[in-house]
Amino acid sequence: MWMIEIALAIGGFGIGTGEFAAMGLMPPIAEGLGVSEPQVGHVISAYAFGVVVGAPLLAVFGAKLFHRNLLLLLMGFYAIANIASALAPNYETLLGFRFIAGLPHGTYFGVAALVVASLVPPSQRGKAVSRVMVGLTVAVLIGNPMATWLGQSISWRYAFALVGVISVLTVILIYIYVPLNHNQLRNNPMAELKAFNKPEVWLALMIGATGFAGVFCVFSYLAPTLLNVTQVHQNWIPITMATFGLGGFCGNFLGGWLFDKFQFKAVGGLLLWSIVVLLLYPHTTAHLWSILPAVFLVGTIAAISPPLQTHLMDVAVGARTLGAASHHAAFNTANAIGPMLGGFAISAGLGWSSTGYMGAITAVLGLMFYGLAVRREKSDGRLS
Repeated sequence: MWMIEIALAIGGFGIGTGEFAAMGLMPPIAEGLGVSEPQVGHVISAYAFGVVVGAPLLAVFGAKLFHRNLLLLLMGFYAIANIASALAPNYETLLGFRFIAGLPHGTYFGVAALVVASLVPPSQRGKAVSRVMVGLTVAVLIGNPMATWLGQSISWRYAFALVGVISVLTVILIYIYVPLNHNQLRNNPMAELKAFNKPEVWLALMIGATGFAGVFCVFSYLAPTLLNVTQVHQNWIPITMATFGLGGFCGNFLGGWLFDKFQFKAVGGLLLWSIVVLLLYPHTTAHLWSILPAVFLVGTIAAISPPLQTHLMDVAVGARTLGAASHHAAFNTANAIGPMLGGFAISAGLGWSSTGYMGAITAVLGLMFYGLAVRREKSDGRLS
């Protein structure tokens, strides 16, 4: 069992590194392709858009496949897309390849979660899902700084090539260690779409799309906040980013444990925690000794991911592949909403630290959607 989880987590590490690589390599990519840094920002957005589009599409069309075979195809596809990104001759082709690379992202994590959840008792599903998701948090902690160093030392192209190599390794490990379950219940695309159209599913997705946006709101503007408000040397930026990643690493395991103990109620508690942490954050940005622990706490909000992922697999009866994959489409929607709202607040003259307040507002919206979901489940008699 542990080798299955390691194999799938390595895939998550590769995907997470590929997702965040361009964020740390804006200057060398811009210089290498002769474009501006804001244009490189569009490369990041193209990847996120690919996740949002690809998660439901590939989950639906892959519903008939055995999970092991689908995972092999997804990671093989991801390897090719990242190697193509490394070889992109110009900005336009890189933009297209990053969109293509984002397509398998959500479906991979969703199917990986389904695989490990099927191999453990129901009372341990949350922790199993969190162990698979740990690859994504380790990518923020280690993978992104490693890709940034590689890109700055040699070329940004080597960062994407590294992700391609990790993806190929994942294909090999999945082929060796993930069993082919011939008893797996498979579905057809139309049945998946029909079963997906449930209020419980959409409410869970809205919780993720709004409730987690605050994390991206703060994280996206963390570097300029450190330089302009905390007024520290730029060498503190990667250290602070790693502190955020450490918070996400710890929060990921905490979220799995909380779901196994409290089920869907864990999501409500974590949203309340998010509101408190994000409201606290603006009061810590003036000093390094206070912003570092605050950034760690913001990272712990990642705890909400394993419970929401597992809950979606429960409520998306008949569309488990689509439901599990769409979780990451929702989180990438949050990745678009958070920075946009933070940018509005900063442009309005509210200051860099205002990202915490804007993030708290999105967490309140997530809590409202959670309240609607609880109310519906109580009316259906599925939540005591």
